[in-house]
Amino acid sequence: MSVNLVKGQKVELRKETGGSLNHVMVGLGWDEVQPDRKGFLSSLFSAAPEAIDCDASAFVCQNGRIVNKSDVVYFGNLKHNTDCVRHMGDNLTGAGDGMAKARKQHFGMIRNAFIRICDDNGKELCRYNLSENYDNMTAMIFGELYRHNGAWKFNAIGQATTDDSVDMLARRYF
Repeated sequence: MSVNLVKGQKVELRKETGGSLNHVMVGLGWDEVQPDRKGFLSSLFSAAPEAIDCDASAFVCQNGRIVNKSDVVYFGNLKHNTDCVRHMGDNLTGAGDGMAKARKQHFGMIRNAFIRICDDNGKELCRYNLSENYDNMTAMIFGELYRHNGAWKFNAIGQATTDDSVDMLARRYF
């Protein structure tokens, strides 16, 4: 049974069968921006929903810090050198290239954003839904996956920032 988390909540990740957890899949999801459809005419002639291109990244930290640039796994570096983290590539749902700020996009435009952790069989272990107002926030620290006393845990963080790039966000951990 999947656990629905709230901001700041931590949960131990384990298989339903009680076996050891060797792999997890971290997935992000969101709904595209719905156009403003106030009034009869605007509902007839308004544009289609706008796709948002959200880029996921993972920072492999030691004692809470990134040791070198190769510890940043994202669409430009799809695999950590230890093979402990693999990025599945850029989600091409968002049309076009460019950073959120250049495209005038921010997390306040996104609806129903979530992060979920699944076991190696694809069974969802936990989900954290973002529900706050994130207007003008261009980056998000969804959560942290970490090992403590031999057990894997997830912490639902949900901290929005105005960082413009993966590099800017990573500087918080150097």
